[in-house]
Amino acid sequence: MDQEITEEYVVLVNRKGKVLGTEEKLAAHQKGVLHKAFSIFIFNDEGKMLLQQRAFTKYHFGGLWSNTCCSHQRLNEETLAAGHRRLQEELGFDTELREVFSFVYRAEDPESKLIEHELDTVLIGFYNEPLVNFNPIEVNAVKWITISDLYMSLTYDPKIYSYWFKTALLELKNRKLLGVQALKELF
Repeated sequence: MDQEITEEYVVLVNRKGKVLGTEEKLAAHQKGVLHKAFSIFIFNDEGKMLLQQRAFTKYHFGGLWSNTCCSHQRLNEETLAAGHRRLQEELGFDTELREVFSFVYRAEDPESKLIEHELDTVLIGFYNEPLVNFNPIEVNAVKWITISDLYMSLTYDPKIYSYWFKTALLELKNRKLLGVQALKELF
């Protein structure tokens, strides 16, 4: 889900995560083949979640609000290492992360017709410093939001949010991982 699509490859997997090979990123999204990805959710000590609005120039799902950061692991790159790499590249900071679960989803961008079909691993972290250095090629805007305000927004305007974000958010809710205390117990 990162911006540059030339000479980038995604890691193809089956539903259980077994690596099957690689595919050039744009081709993988044109074909809709299942590949590895990750989604990072960052919270602060007040229980607010950090959202990003994807740059409007993204090759798919541009301009949608989503979780803090998301991208693809490289071949032989551990998911946590990939998460730390992309936090720096997209948002200009790093923080401790924990893997909490994975899920498979498939979503087609109605504008570009590109397909996300991913085995998506969710990572959680905390960050309490000012946000000063996000990458405008990747990110149009960022904001902290309370969970109650997020759910209100999702009720009234769900189309402004990415499919994978809504899917992962529901799983976080089902696992009771949206409260500060429950999240901090992971660390």
